[in-house]
Amino acid sequence: MSGLSTMAQMAFAPRAFFLLCGIIGLTGVWSFQDATDGCCPKGWTQLDKRCFIYKEEARSFLDAESICNLLGGNLVSILSNLENEVVLEVIKLTADPVSETWIGLHQGIETDTFLWTDGSDFKFESFELMLNAGDCAEIGNNDALWNLDDCTEEHPYVCARDAKCPH
Repeated sequence: MSGLSTMAQMAFAPRAFFLLCGIIGLTGVWSFQDATDGCCPKGWTQLDKRCFIYKEEARSFLDAESICNLLGGNLVSILSNLENEVVLEVIKLTADPVSETWIGLHQGIETDTFLWTDGSDFKFESFELMLNAGDCAEIGNNDALWNLDDCTEEHPYVCARDAKCPH
C-alpha cells in the first residue's frame, strides 16, 4: 500500500507544478526565459510583447543600432522598472559583470533632451548624468545605473524587437 501512495505522490508533483505554472500565467506575471513558443526568435528573451537579446561583440553606438535594425529591432528602450530589471538579467546571464552595455538612449540636440532610438517616449530613467561624458547611454553591469558615454566607444549592447506570436 505504501508503494501505491508513493506513486500517487510522484504523479501529483508534476500536476501541481503545471497547475502552478497555469496560475502564474493567468495572473500576468512575466516569465524570464529563452523564448521557445515562436513569439521571439531563438536565443531572445520575451517580456510581454517585446523580445530582448544581449550581443557580446563590442560596437560603437551607431554600429550597434545598425545591427539591431538588421535583427528587426533597435537598441533597447527601457520603459519601466520591470523592463530595466529584465534587461539587467539578460546582460547578467552572459556579460562580464564590470563592463558597460549600450542601451538605445541618446542625447538630443538640446543637452537636456533624451531620445530612444525606436522613438519611444522618454519617461522612465535610471541614470547618472555625467557632464561632458558623451551623448549615448550605457547601463553599468556592476551598478545597474545608466551613464552617458562617447558614442564612438565600443561596448556590448542589448537589442529589442516586437514579439510576433503566431495566432
